[in-house]
Amino acid sequence: MKQMLNIALPKGRLGEKVYAMFEKAGFPCPAIHEDNRKLIFENEELGLRFFWAKPSDVPIYVERGVADIGVAGKDILLEYRPDVYELLDLDLGKCRMAVAAPKSFHDDPRRTLRVATKFSRIAANYYAAQGREIDIIHLNGSIEIAPIIGLSDVIVDIVETGTTLKENDLEVIATVVPISARLIANKSGYKFKNETIEEIVRGIAAQINAKS
Repeated sequence: MKQMLNIALPKGRLGEKVYAMFEKAGFPCPAIHEDNRKLIFENEELGLRFFWAKPSDVPIYVERGVADIGVAGKDILLEYRPDVYELLDLDLGKCRMAVAAPKSFHDDPRRTLRVATKFSRIAANYYAAQGREIDIIHLNGSIEIAPIIGLSDVIVDIVETGTTLKENDLEVIATVVPISARLIANKSGYKFKNETIEEIVRGIAAQINAKS
């Protein structure tokens, strides 16, 4: 039986777009199109095993070797710093990590800045580079509410269209880093299954280059 290459895909629209790229690159798994609630799909002939995972869990599966390769947002990679190889920017799921604040906000550098965010490490690194003293308030839910109710001065969060910010009278005051989906690999898996992984990288990279 052929050695399986395990591939972790993020659930949702992004994962479906990514799978389409694998399929186009010559690495299909027809079972994935079946209308059911299965999470794992195999193509034994090609030695492929795809599985759906919560986006923030993909790097954990890859780092721990249960997935040889996977797809994760740059935000997750910067925040959790998994010990994996980053192989390719897929040019999908593009957005940005940004600082946003109420329109009336004026920064007073003499005062500690209160920053609400889900991305504590990214926020800490961003402000450390500026030498700005901050108090990080780690939240898991709707970050936009924090400055409105006086919990924080600013927020650091992912911004796609900016509609939610506008609806809550907030505006972007700085871009921290651009975000997109990345193809990542387990370090050991990359070494032992290098030929197949590199073939996938070439097939997907060709699609990205054709778009640009």
